[in-house]
Amino acid sequence: MTNLPPPAEELRFLDAELRQLDVRRATLLRRRAWLVHTLQATAARQPALGPGTAPVGPPAGTGAAARRPEATAPGVQNVLLVLGGVLLTIAAIAFTLVSWGHLGIAGRALVLGALTVGALGAPVALLRRGLRSTAEAVAALGTALTVLDAYALHEVAFPGTDGAGYTATASAVLAALWAVYGVRLGLRHPLPLAVATAHLPLLLGAIAVGAGPHTLTAVSLATAAGGTAVALRAALLPVRIVAVTGALGTGAAGVLSAGWLCWSASGPGPAARAAALLLVAAALALVAGRFVPRPEISVGAAFAAGLCVVAGAGGVLRVTVPGEWTVPGCLACAIALLATERTRLHHPLRQGLVRASAAVQGFAVLWTLPLVAGCVLGPAVRGAGAWSGTPRDFRDAVFAGLPRPPYAGTAPLVLAVVAAVLVVAGHRTARRPAVTVAAPVLGWAAALVLPVVLQLPYAAGLVAHAVVVAAALFFAVRLGRADKRPSPPSLTALLLALVTSVGLALVSLASEPATIAVLGTLTVLFAAAGLRPGPAPFAAPAALCHATALACAIGASAGRPPHHTALLVLVVPAVAALIASRTGGSRTGGSRATVPVEVAGAAAGLLALALAAPEPPMLALVLSLCGAVAAATALRPERRAAGWAAAALFLLATWVRLAAWDVAAPEAYTLPVTGPALIVGLLRRRRDAAVSSWTAYGSGLAVTLVPSLLAAWDDQHWLRPLALGVAALAVTLAGARHRLQAPLVLGPGVLALVALHELTPYLAQVVGALPRWAPPAVAGLVLLVLGATYEQRLRDARRLREALGRLG
Repeated sequence: MTNLPPPAEELRFLDAELRQLDVRRATLLRRRAWLVHTLQATAARQPALGPGTAPVGPPAGTGAAARRPEATAPGVQNVLLVLGGVLLTIAAIAFTLVSWGHLGIAGRALVLGALTVGALGAPVALLRRGLRSTAEAVAALGTALTVLDAYALHEVAFPGTDGAGYTATASAVLAALWAVYGVRLGLRHPLPLAVATAHLPLLLGAIAVGAGPHTLTAVSLATAAGGTAVALRAALLPVRIVAVTGALGTGAAGVLSAGWLCWSASGPGPAARAAALLLVAAALALVAGRFVPRPEISVGAAFAAGLCVVAGAGGVLRVTVPGEWTVPGCLACAIALLATERTRLHHPLRQGLVRASAAVQGFAVLWTLPLVAGCVLGPAVRGAGAWSGTPRDFRDAVFAGLPRPPYAGTAPLVLAVVAAVLVVAGHRTARRPAVTVAAPVLGWAAALVLPVVLQLPYAAGLVAHAVVVAAALFFAVRLGRADKRPSPPSLTALLLALVTSVGLALVSLASEPATIAVLGTLTVLFAAAGLRPGPAPFAAPAALCHATALACAIGASAGRPPHHTALLVLVVPAVAALIASRTGGSRTGGSRATVPVEVAGAAAGLLALALAAPEPPMLALVLSLCGAVAAATALRPERRAAGWAAAALFLLATWVRLAAWDVAAPEAYTLPVTGPALIVGLLRRRRDAAVSSWTAYGSGLAVTLVPSLLAAWDDQHWLRPLALGVAALAVTLAGARHRLQAPLVLGPGVLALVALHELTPYLAQVVGALPRWAPPAVAGLVLLVLGATYEQRLRDARRLREALGRLG
């Protein structure tokens, strides 16, 4: 029978065998890789060595790597040909400009003509021999010589002609010659060069005849149209690149020139001619976008076309209608572009026109931004002059101390129209959530600036803004989600209501009755909205803030001093505590309003303390009332920690009251702390016997004993030391009775220090009666005794420490 090893021994044997197989496999793979590399290197060198010749030298991979050329043969050839052509061109230019005068007319014509004909004819023979690169280099030299021929012809035959006109004619002739030459010979570089040169004749010719800015702009657009046609029809990539570059450059120059002419025109006629040029540019862009194969380029072309149309219409409107209607007119043109969305126009073109419309609408909204910002931020300036008098109208109340934006009469119309467009288009766009937020914001801005633009009376403007707040809160409540969390539109409406209410409250500070009426209205509106769980986290704190401001305004209106007004402000923390107690225990969405409500109530309480701070008696009363509110809050299970705040407030109220009575005895301030602290410690020790006496009683005893000891040390009377000594003795006896460490340490320590204080005069007399050598002698004797019994003293100290440690 086969003797099988144990499983553990067999597993160890198998693991060892597998490791050996892995090592052997790795060795064989490395050997195989070396052999493959050696064979590849041998095959690469075999043609150079000849058939049957064995390679000499170390195998590939074992010595130095085979050297490879860093540059390819075609690359070296191109460098040499380009360098040669450049040198020959430089030499021809130098000959034409420097050595031209040393030859006669016949010699000049013969030399330059021979060079040009030779350079242009040599590529024919080179192409027949298959030397295309050399033919390209020589042909490039020939094209450069044709430019020199044109220059020489002007200097010899037409020296008096206009430079711009001659250059226009020469560039047209050269472009035509180069195009024919490139097509007939099939060369690459003459066609792009001809296309680039073809952008010059029309513009130079217009300059030569003294054309005006409108004509020059038209010529630029015509040149761009020609470049666009070439770019769309050309088959060679270099030709298309040159044509597109030229078309974009001349087209951009033409559009910018037409836009400047249109918006700087002084009359309808010049503006209309420039607008017609912009329309031509727009048509050119649309045609180019229709036939461009790439959709993103089509979208960009249509976007530029839409902007050109709106710019042309706006320039005409600028000189035909009042200035404040220019932007609404441009906005109307932009909205008209949206009609192309329902046409059969190419989809990328429609998309680009829609984007152009959106961009113009965005610019129109930005135009209204100074007015909206002034309506939002302007009331903050009015806050410095509270109850300074009723303004003449609502615009004076809002823009007090701020510059008024010009041409702002149509801003509400612009905002309302853009908001309406967003509402209509929001059903057909993929960005519907953003639209549902942007449209209410624009509608709110329109309603906010409308009373300012109309210059309504002060009271009417306040009512209008109050209606805006009410409408925003109404939509916030209606747009709330079913899960009681505010949706983005609902949250937006809440924020708009808050911003409007702050501005409205600041504007109302100009008049005393308006302030009270507005703050009361805002308090009611936000309180009503706070009854719903969705807007409650925002509306309820806002109602409390407005109620706090209302309390301050009522106190100031009644002529009461600030510390009396503090009592009226305390109503807000009490109401906040009541509201929090109603919502804090629920598990629904209403609990989300608990913390904001409590924070608003705490802020109102701090304001009441600040108002009552100059009067200590009133401050003590306010502190005690705040403590009562905190104690009521601590009755809720989840707010037990508020009990500490209530205790601190009650203690501060007591201290402030004692300070107002000119009480200087420290016990009056410390005993109100010691009593409750000892009671709390006693209750805690009864509940948990493991609590240390230092934790339960240490702080309460130290609060009274330490300040009283410091006061007794400087007290010349006998009553405080006697009372402190009796109290320390009582603490010591209580600690000994219950075997508590803290009383046994604090009580004897205070008692010993009090006794030392009382015996200090007698000790001073004794020290004064003794000789001068007696104290050092006594000190030395004590040290000797201590040194002799040092070990015993250490043992006794250790026993004392252990005894104290065994106490509670």
